[in-house]
Amino acid sequence: MTTPSPATISTADQSAGQLHQGMFGTYRITAADRREVMAYRISVLALAVAQLGCLVQWTWAGAAWIGPWLVVMAVALGLALHWIHIYLRPLHQALRLLWLLGVGGGVALAYQAGPAHMGNTLLAQPLWIMAVGPYFAALTGLGFKEFFCFRRLEAVGVTLLVPLLLMLALLGVVPLEMQGPFWFLEAALLLVLAAGKFRLDPAADVGDKSVFQELEHRRRSVR
Repeated sequence: MTTPSPATISTADQSAGQLHQGMFGTYRITAADRREVMAYRISVLALAVAQLGCLVQWTWAGAAWIGPWLVVMAVALGLALHWIHIYLRPLHQALRLLWLLGVGGGVALAYQAGPAHMGNTLLAQPLWIMAVGPYFAALTGLGFKEFFCFRRLEAVGVTLLVPLLLMLALLGVVPLEMQGPFWFLEAALLLVLAAGKFRLDPAADVGDKSVFQELEHRRRSVR
């Protein structure tokens, strides 16, 4: 009975029916757990592909019709944050709230500038970063979670590049129109991270279920 660790997990699903020893007791990885993990991984992959697609279209075809890519990015991150396993419920809820605020800011930008002019308006008026920024803060949180749990180097790139680039643009140090290569790097790192997750046993993404169960028990006891 062992607790799964990223260093020892193989590419095969070895967790089905296996009894794991957690911090607060034993637990099993169920079929429902594996479905949730797969949904999370597919969502992160869709997010990475959509972000890369958005950047490619913006660079070579202009920003007029990046709206569909932005919708996919919004939905994919929202689903990823729904399925992600985080021990602390307040932190999980905070990431969801940031996502919601960022999507709301994106809707406001689309309403104000028009769907076909969102990208150009963001370039011309960097203060709109304040409106959509919470979305990217949620993305940064996802990257931090991946680094904290798995020590994935590509997650460091996502965690550091996203807030750094937006802050530099907001302060006028490095305008968004000059940041293209760095955003491509961030999107590529996110894609590598997303693709690499499919090699891991689902137990790695579930984490120690005994911790979830203990925290839920304490939360209910306080009521």
